[in-house]
Amino acid sequence: MSEKENTCYLYLSMSKEHIYKLKGKIMHYAWGGDRFLPEFLGIQNPEHKPFAEYWMGAHPMAPAELETPEGNQSLFTLIQEKPEEVLSEKVFDRFGELPYLFKVQDVNEILSIQVHPSKEEAEKGFDREEAEGIPIQAPYRNYKDRNHKPEVMVALSDFWLLHGFRQLPDIEKTLQEVPEFNILLPLFRKQGLKALYQFVMEMDQVTVNSLLANLVKRELRKKQEGLLDKTQPGWWVARIFANKKEIGDIDRAVFSIYLFNIVSVKPGESVFQNAGIPHAYMEGQCVELMANSDNVLRAGLTPKHIDVPELLKHTQFTSIVPNVMKGDPSMTGEKIYPCPVPDFGIAKIELNAQVSYQNQSASLEIILVTEGGVVINNQLVLKRGEAAALFANETYQITASGHSTLFKAFVPH
Repeated sequence: MSEKENTCYLYLSMSKEHIYKLKGKIMHYAWGGDRFLPEFLGIQNPEHKPFAEYWMGAHPMAPAELETPEGNQSLFTLIQEKPEEVLSEKVFDRFGELPYLFKVQDVNEILSIQVHPSKEEAEKGFDREEAEGIPIQAPYRNYKDRNHKPEVMVALSDFWLLHGFRQLPDIEKTLQEVPEFNILLPLFRKQGLKALYQFVMEMDQVTVNSLLANLVKRELRKKQEGLLDKTQPGWWVARIFANKKEIGDIDRAVFSIYLFNIVSVKPGESVFQNAGIPHAYMEGQCVELMANSDNVLRAGLTPKHIDVPELLKHTQFTSIVPNVMKGDPSMTGEKIYPCPVPDFGIAKIELNAQVSYQNQSASLEIILVTEGGVVINNQLVLKRGEAAALFANETYQITASGHSTLFKAFVPH
Protein backbone atom coordinates (compact mmCIF):
# COMPACT_ATOMS: atom_id res chain seq x y z
CA MET A 1 0.00 0.00 0.00
CA SER A 2 1.44 3.39 -1.04
CA GLU A 3 1.84 6.24 1.44
CA LYS A 4 -1.02 8.11 -0.25
CA GLU A 5 -3.30 5.06 -0.06
CA ASN A 6 -2.30 4.49 3.55
CA THR A 7 -3.15 8.09 4.45
CA CYS A 8 -6.50 7.79 2.70
CA TYR A 9 -7.25 4.56 4.59
CA LEU A 10 -6.36 6.21 7.91
CA TYR A 11 -8.64 9.14 7.20
CA LEU A 12 -11.50 6.86 6.20
CA SER A 13 -11.06 4.96 9.43
CA MET A 14 -11.04 8.16 11.47
CA SER A 15 -14.06 9.43 9.55
CA LYS A 16 -15.91 6.22 10.31
CA GLU A 17 -15.07 6.58 13.99
CA HIS A 18 -15.75 10.32 14.05
CA ILE A 19 -12.53 11.18 15.85
CA TYR A 20 -10.67 14.11 14.32
CA LYS A 21 -7.75 16.36 15.01
CA LEU A 22 -9.02 19.79 16.07
CA LYS A 23 -7.47 23.16 15.26
CA GLY A 24 -8.50 26.02 17.53
CA LYS A 25 -8.46 29.79 17.02
CA ILE A 26 -5.89 32.15 18.54
CA MET A 27 -7.15 35.35 20.18
CA HIS A 28 -4.67 38.23 20.30
CA TYR A 29 -5.88 40.23 23.31
CA ALA A 30 -3.52 42.85 24.74
CA TRP A 31 -3.12 41.09 28.10
CA GLY A 32 -1.63 37.92 26.59
CA GLY A 33 2.03 36.95 26.58
CA ASP A 34 4.10 36.51 23.43
CA ARG A 35 5.94 33.26 24.23
CA PHE A 36 3.87 30.59 26.00
CA LEU A 37 1.11 29.94 23.45
CA PRO A 38 3.37 30.16 20.36
CA GLU A 39 5.72 27.64 21.96
CA PHE A 40 2.82 25.48 23.15
CA LEU A 41 1.25 25.43 19.68
CA GLY A 42 4.58 25.07 17.85
CA ILE A 43 4.31 28.26 15.80
CA GLN A 44 6.57 31.27 15.31
CA ASN A 45 5.82 34.74 16.66
CA PRO A 46 8.54 37.00 15.21
CA GLU A 47 6.35 40.09 15.63
CA HIS A 48 5.89 39.35 19.37
CA LYS A 49 2.12 39.64 19.12
CA PRO A 50 0.18 39.04 22.35
CA PHE A 51 -1.19 35.48 22.25
CA ALA A 52 -3.86 35.53 24.97
CA GLU A 53 -6.24 32.63 24.32
CA TYR A 54 -6.58 29.51 22.21
CA TRP A 55 -10.27 28.73 21.63
CA MET A 56 -11.39 25.14 21.08
CA GLY A 57 -15.13 25.09 20.58
CA ALA A 58 -18.03 26.06 18.35
CA HIS A 59 -18.64 29.67 19.37
CA PRO A 60 -19.71 31.40 16.14
CA MET A 61 -17.23 34.24 16.75
CA ALA A 62 -14.24 31.87 16.45
CA PRO A 63 -15.17 28.23 15.79
CA ALA A 64 -12.51 25.53 15.79
CA GLU A 65 -11.94 23.43 12.69
CA LEU A 66 -11.72 19.66 12.28
CA GLU A 67 -9.28 17.98 9.93
CA THR A 68 -11.49 15.67 7.85
CA PRO A 69 -11.08 13.74 4.58
CA GLU A 70 -12.98 16.54 2.86
CA GLY A 71 -10.59 19.16 4.26
CA ASN A 72 -10.88 21.41 7.29
CA GLN A 73 -14.48 21.89 8.43
CA SER A 74 -15.93 24.34 10.93
CA LEU A 75 -17.09 22.62 14.11
CA PHE A 76 -19.92 25.16 14.31
CA THR A 77 -21.10 24.25 10.80
CA LEU A 78 -20.87 20.49 11.42
CA ILE A 79 -23.01 20.85 14.52
CA GLN A 80 -25.55 22.85 12.52
CA GLU A 81 -25.67 20.12 9.86
CA LYS A 82 -25.52 16.99 12.07
CA PRO A 83 -26.35 18.08 15.63
CA GLU A 84 -27.47 14.72 17.02
CA GLU A 85 -24.55 12.85 15.46
CA VAL A 86 -21.99 15.30 16.83
CA LEU A 87 -23.54 16.25 20.18
CA SER A 88 -26.00 13.39 20.92
CA GLU A 89 -29.78 13.74 20.85
CA LYS A 90 -29.91 14.39 24.60
CA VAL A 91 -27.43 17.30 24.55
CA PHE A 92 -28.90 18.84 21.40
CA ASP A 93 -32.44 18.70 22.82
CA ARG A 94 -31.30 20.38 26.03
CA PHE A 95 -28.86 23.02 24.78
CA GLY A 96 -29.33 23.31 21.01
CA GLU A 97 -25.56 23.76 20.61
CA LEU A 98 -22.21 22.66 22.02
CA PRO A 99 -22.76 24.04 25.54
CA TYR A 100 -19.12 24.72 26.38
CA LEU A 101 -16.06 26.60 25.15
CA PHE A 102 -12.60 25.17 25.93
CA LYS A 103 -9.54 27.47 26.09
CA VAL A 104 -5.86 27.74 26.91
CA GLN A 105 -4.91 31.11 28.39
CA ASP A 106 -1.66 32.97 28.99
CA VAL A 107 -2.29 35.80 31.45
CA ASN A 108 0.62 38.22 31.17
CA GLU A 109 -1.19 41.30 32.50
CA ILE A 110 -4.06 41.62 34.98
CA LEU A 111 -7.43 41.07 33.31
CA SER A 112 -10.47 43.24 33.89
CA ILE A 113 -12.48 43.12 37.11
CA GLN A 114 -15.52 41.23 35.87
CA VAL A 115 -18.75 39.44 36.68
CA HIS A 116 -20.77 37.02 34.56
CA PRO A 117 -24.59 37.12 34.51
CA SER A 118 -26.91 34.25 35.35
CA LYS A 119 -28.79 32.50 32.53
CA GLU A 120 -32.03 34.34 33.35
CA GLU A 121 -30.33 37.74 33.51
CA ALA A 122 -28.36 37.09 30.32
CA GLU A 123 -31.60 36.39 28.46
CA LYS A 124 -33.15 39.61 29.78
CA GLY A 125 -30.05 41.66 28.98
CA PHE A 126 -29.67 40.24 25.47
CA ASP A 127 -33.32 40.78 24.60
CA ARG A 128 -33.18 44.34 25.98
CA GLU A 129 -30.12 45.28 23.91
CA GLU A 130 -31.66 43.65 20.82
CA ALA A 131 -34.81 45.74 21.30
CA GLU A 132 -32.63 48.85 21.65
CA GLY A 133 -31.06 48.05 18.29
CA ILE A 134 -27.47 47.79 19.58
CA PRO A 135 -25.38 45.91 16.96
CA ILE A 136 -24.15 42.54 18.21
CA GLN A 137 -20.49 43.48 17.58
CA ALA A 138 -20.78 46.98 19.04
CA PRO A 139 -17.93 47.59 21.52
CA TYR A 140 -20.38 49.15 23.99
CA ARG A 141 -22.69 46.11 24.03
CA ASN A 142 -22.80 44.03 27.25
CA TYR A 143 -24.68 40.92 26.13
CA LYS A 144 -23.39 39.06 23.07
CA ASP A 145 -25.70 36.06 23.56
CA ARG A 146 -28.51 34.75 25.80
CA ASN A 147 -26.34 32.40 27.84
CA HIS A 148 -24.79 32.42 31.29
CA LYS A 149 -21.02 32.05 31.62
CA PRO A 150 -19.91 29.97 34.59
CA GLU A 151 -16.29 28.92 34.14
CA VAL A 152 -13.57 26.76 35.64
CA MET A 153 -9.81 27.11 35.32
CA VAL A 154 -7.10 24.52 35.94
CA ALA A 155 -3.60 25.92 36.38
CA LEU A 156 -0.76 24.86 34.07
CA SER A 157 1.70 27.04 36.01
CA ASP A 158 1.67 28.94 39.28
CA PHE A 159 -1.45 31.03 38.82
CA TRP A 160 -2.85 34.08 40.63
CA LEU A 161 -6.36 35.50 40.56
CA LEU A 162 -8.80 37.70 42.42
CA HIS A 163 -11.90 35.74 43.44
CA GLY A 164 -14.87 37.03 45.45
CA PHE A 165 -14.99 39.38 48.41
CA ARG A 166 -12.83 38.80 51.48
CA GLN A 167 -14.29 38.16 54.91
CA LEU A 168 -15.88 41.27 56.43
CA PRO A 169 -13.49 41.48 59.45
CA ASP A 170 -10.54 41.33 57.02
CA ILE A 171 -11.99 44.11 54.89
CA GLU A 172 -12.55 46.26 58.00
CA LYS A 173 -8.97 45.66 59.08
CA THR A 174 -7.71 46.79 55.65
CA LEU A 175 -9.82 49.94 55.81
CA GLN A 176 -8.22 50.66 59.19
CA GLU A 177 -4.62 49.87 58.19
CA VAL A 178 -4.51 51.70 54.84
CA PRO A 179 -4.54 55.44 55.68
CA GLU A 180 -6.24 56.42 52.43
CA PHE A 181 -9.12 54.05 53.22
CA ASN A 182 -9.84 55.32 56.74
CA ILE A 183 -12.42 57.73 55.36
CA LEU A 184 -14.42 54.74 54.08
CA LEU A 185 -14.76 53.04 57.47
CA PRO A 186 -17.95 54.80 58.67
CA LEU A 187 -19.79 53.94 55.44
CA PHE A 188 -18.72 50.29 55.65
CA ARG A 189 -19.65 49.96 59.33
CA LYS A 190 -23.03 51.64 58.88
CA GLN A 191 -24.21 50.39 55.47
CA GLY A 192 -22.10 47.32 54.71
CA LEU A 193 -20.15 45.82 51.80
CA LYS A 194 -22.52 46.62 48.94
CA ALA A 195 -22.70 50.30 49.86
CA LEU A 196 -18.91 50.49 50.19
CA TYR A 197 -18.22 48.84 46.82
CA GLN A 198 -20.87 50.85 45.00
CA PHE A 199 -19.46 54.07 46.49
CA VAL A 200 -15.86 53.46 45.38
CA MET A 201 -16.84 52.11 41.96
CA GLU A 202 -19.08 55.11 41.19
CA MET A 203 -16.60 57.65 42.59
CA ASP A 204 -15.65 60.41 40.14
CA GLN A 205 -12.17 60.28 38.64
CA VAL A 206 -10.85 63.39 40.41
CA THR A 207 -11.71 61.89 43.79
CA VAL A 208 -10.23 58.52 42.84
CA ASN A 209 -6.95 60.17 41.87
CA SER A 210 -6.89 62.25 45.05
CA LEU A 211 -7.62 59.26 47.27
CA LEU A 212 -5.26 56.74 45.67
CA ALA A 213 -2.25 58.72 44.37
CA ASN A 214 -0.20 58.49 47.57
CA LEU A 215 -1.21 54.85 48.03
CA VAL A 216 0.07 53.93 44.56
CA LYS A 217 3.35 55.80 45.15
CA ARG A 218 3.85 54.05 48.49
CA GLU A 219 3.17 50.58 47.04
CA LEU A 220 5.59 51.26 44.18
CA ARG A 221 8.29 52.23 46.65
CA LYS A 222 7.64 49.20 48.88
CA LYS A 223 7.81 46.81 45.91
CA GLN A 224 11.09 48.34 44.73
CA GLU A 225 12.48 47.85 48.23
CA GLY A 226 11.42 44.19 48.26
CA LEU A 227 8.88 44.71 51.04
CA LEU A 228 5.93 43.13 49.18
CA ASP A 229 5.05 39.70 47.82
CA LYS A 230 2.25 38.38 45.62
CA THR A 231 -0.02 37.58 48.56
CA GLN A 232 -0.35 41.33 49.25
CA PRO A 233 -2.58 43.75 47.30
CA GLY A 234 0.22 46.32 47.07
CA TRP A 235 2.37 43.99 44.96
CA TRP A 236 -0.29 43.86 42.24
CA VAL A 237 -1.04 47.59 42.43
CA ALA A 238 2.66 48.33 42.01
CA ARG A 239 2.82 45.97 39.06
CA ILE A 240 0.02 47.83 37.26
CA PHE A 241 1.92 51.13 37.52
CA ALA A 242 5.51 49.82 37.36
CA ASN A 243 6.25 50.73 33.73
CA LYS A 244 4.34 54.01 33.59
CA LYS A 245 6.27 57.27 33.35
CA GLU A 246 3.56 59.00 35.34
CA ILE A 247 0.67 57.65 37.36
CA GLY A 248 -2.03 59.65 35.55
CA ASP A 249 -5.68 58.71 36.06
CA ILE A 250 -5.92 55.80 38.49
CA ASP A 251 -8.26 52.95 37.63
CA ARG A 252 -10.95 52.64 40.31
CA ALA A 253 -10.59 48.86 40.02
CA VAL A 254 -7.55 49.28 42.30
CA PHE A 255 -10.04 49.22 45.20
CA SER A 256 -11.05 45.69 44.20
CA ILE A 257 -7.53 44.37 44.69
CA TYR A 258 -7.79 45.27 48.39
CA LEU A 259 -11.36 44.01 48.80
CA PHE A 260 -11.18 40.68 46.91
CA ASN A 261 -9.48 37.42 47.87
CA ILE A 262 -6.02 37.03 46.33
CA VAL A 263 -5.82 33.34 45.41
CA SER A 264 -2.72 31.30 44.58
CA VAL A 265 -3.35 28.20 42.46
CA LYS A 266 -0.65 25.58 41.89
CA PRO A 267 -0.32 23.51 38.68
CA GLY A 268 -3.13 20.95 38.55
CA GLU A 269 -5.31 22.88 40.98
CA SER A 270 -8.58 24.47 39.94
CA VAL A 271 -11.06 27.26 40.78
CA PHE A 272 -14.69 27.47 39.64
CA GLN A 273 -16.34 30.86 39.02
CA ASN A 274 -20.12 30.98 39.16
CA ALA A 275 -22.46 33.75 38.05
CA GLY A 276 -22.22 36.86 40.20
CA ILE A 277 -18.77 36.16 41.67
CA PRO A 278 -16.48 39.15 40.95
CA HIS A 279 -13.04 38.04 39.81
CA ALA A 280 -9.99 38.76 37.69
CA TYR A 281 -7.13 36.58 36.47
CA MET A 282 -3.79 38.21 37.29
CA GLU A 283 -0.89 35.98 36.23
CA GLY A 284 -0.08 32.55 34.84
CA GLN A 285 -1.15 29.93 32.31
CA CYS A 286 -4.25 27.74 32.55
CA VAL A 287 -6.81 25.72 30.70
CA GLU A 288 -10.27 27.20 31.06
CA LEU A 289 -13.69 25.72 30.37
CA MET A 290 -16.88 27.75 30.35
CA ALA A 291 -20.43 27.84 29.09
CA ASN A 292 -20.54 28.77 25.41
CA SER A 293 -20.91 32.51 25.98
CA ASP A 294 -19.04 35.78 25.60
CA ASN A 295 -21.06 37.73 28.18
CA VAL A 296 -18.70 39.70 30.44
CA LEU A 297 -19.62 42.69 32.60
CA ARG A 298 -16.48 44.73 33.30
CA ALA A 299 -15.59 47.37 35.88
CA GLY A 300 -12.00 48.38 35.20
CA LEU A 301 -8.42 47.40 34.33
CA THR A 302 -9.37 47.10 30.68
CA PRO A 303 -9.65 49.20 27.50
CA LYS A 304 -12.86 47.27 26.71
CA HIS A 305 -16.39 48.45 27.48
CA ILE A 306 -16.97 49.19 31.17
CA ASP A 307 -20.48 49.28 32.66
CA VAL A 308 -20.24 49.70 36.43
CA PRO A 309 -24.02 49.92 37.11
CA GLU A 310 -24.66 46.71 35.15
CA LEU A 311 -21.82 44.92 36.94
CA LEU A 312 -23.09 46.05 40.34
CA LYS A 313 -26.57 44.81 39.46
CA HIS A 314 -25.28 41.25 38.98
CA THR A 315 -22.61 41.09 41.70
CA GLN A 316 -23.00 38.85 44.76
CA PHE A 317 -22.06 41.01 47.74
CA THR A 318 -21.17 38.16 50.06
CA SER A 319 -17.85 37.08 51.52
CA ILE A 320 -16.57 33.75 50.24
CA VAL A 321 -13.76 31.39 51.07
CA PRO A 322 -12.16 30.37 47.75
CA ASN A 323 -12.44 26.66 46.99
CA VAL A 324 -9.18 25.56 45.36
CA MET A 325 -9.89 22.07 43.99
CA LYS A 326 -7.23 19.40 43.57
CA GLY A 327 -9.50 17.07 41.57
CA ASP A 328 -11.36 13.93 42.61
CA PRO A 329 -9.98 10.55 41.43
CA SER A 330 -12.33 8.91 38.94
CA MET A 331 -11.22 6.29 36.43
CA THR A 332 -7.63 5.04 36.26
CA GLY A 333 -5.36 8.00 35.58
CA GLU A 334 -8.25 10.48 35.66
CA LYS A 335 -9.26 13.27 38.03
CA ILE A 336 -12.54 15.18 37.77
CA TYR A 337 -12.93 18.79 38.93
CA PRO A 338 -16.55 19.06 40.16
CA CYS A 339 -18.50 21.90 38.53
CA PRO A 340 -22.09 22.55 39.72
CA VAL A 341 -23.49 23.22 36.23
CA PRO A 342 -24.94 20.96 33.50
CA ASP A 343 -23.11 22.69 30.63
CA PHE A 344 -19.63 21.22 31.06
CA GLY A 345 -17.22 19.03 32.97
CA ILE A 346 -13.45 18.87 32.95
CA ALA A 347 -11.02 16.07 33.70
CA LYS A 348 -7.25 15.78 33.94
CA ILE A 349 -5.80 12.51 32.61
CA GLU A 350 -2.24 11.37 33.29
CA LEU A 351 -0.89 8.39 31.34
CA ASN A 352 2.34 6.46 30.91
CA ALA A 353 3.47 3.23 29.26
CA GLN A 354 1.69 1.19 31.96
CA VAL A 355 -1.48 3.31 32.28
CA SER A 356 -3.92 3.77 29.38
CA TYR A 357 -7.38 5.32 29.30
CA GLN A 358 -10.57 3.81 27.89
CA ASN A 359 -14.00 5.40 27.70
CA GLN A 360 -17.02 6.16 25.55
CA SER A 361 -18.04 9.70 24.68
CA ALA A 362 -21.56 10.52 25.81
CA SER A 363 -21.46 13.77 23.84
CA LEU A 364 -18.84 15.73 21.94
CA GLU A 365 -15.55 15.55 23.87
CA ILE A 366 -12.46 17.64 23.24
CA ILE A 367 -9.13 16.25 24.37
CA LEU A 368 -6.06 18.49 24.68
CA VAL A 369 -2.50 17.26 25.27
CA THR A 370 -0.47 19.56 27.56
CA GLU A 371 2.51 17.25 28.19
CA GLY A 372 4.04 14.39 26.20
CA GLY A 373 2.17 12.66 23.41
CA VAL A 374 -0.57 10.06 22.98
CA VAL A 375 -2.26 7.82 20.42
CA ILE A 376 -6.04 7.45 20.15
CA ASN A 377 -7.29 4.05 18.97
CA ASN A 378 -3.82 3.21 17.64
CA GLN A 379 -4.36 5.71 14.81
CA LEU A 380 -4.53 9.38 15.68
CA VAL A 381 -1.31 10.78 17.15
CA LEU A 382 -1.44 13.90 19.32
CA LYS A 383 1.53 15.75 20.77
CA ARG A 384 1.76 18.65 23.22
CA GLY A 385 -0.43 21.53 22.10
CA GLU A 386 -2.65 19.38 19.87
CA ALA A 387 -6.30 18.49 20.40
CA ALA A 388 -8.90 16.05 19.11
CA ALA A 389 -12.69 16.11 18.88
CA LEU A 390 -14.61 12.91 19.55
CA PHE A 391 -18.23 12.85 18.44
CA ALA A 392 -20.97 11.38 20.63
CA ASN A 393 -21.02 7.64 21.32
CA GLU A 394 -17.46 6.88 20.26
CA THR A 395 -15.59 4.14 22.10
CA TYR A 396 -11.92 5.01 22.36
CA GLN A 397 -8.61 4.12 23.99
CA ILE A 398 -5.76 6.54 24.63
CA THR A 399 -2.23 5.20 25.09
CA ALA A 400 1.15 6.82 25.74
CA SER A 401 4.73 5.56 25.62
CA GLY A 402 5.88 7.95 28.38
CA HIS A 403 4.42 10.38 30.90
CA SER A 404 1.67 12.43 29.26
CA THR A 405 -0.98 14.83 30.55
CA LEU A 406 -4.30 15.54 28.88
CA PHE A 407 -7.35 17.61 29.69
CA LYS A 408 -10.80 16.49 28.59
CA ALA A 409 -13.81 18.77 28.14
CA PHE A 410 -17.19 17.02 28.13
CA VAL A 411 -20.89 17.39 28.91
CA PRO A 412 -21.82 15.58 32.16
CA HIS A 413 -24.22 12.64 31.85
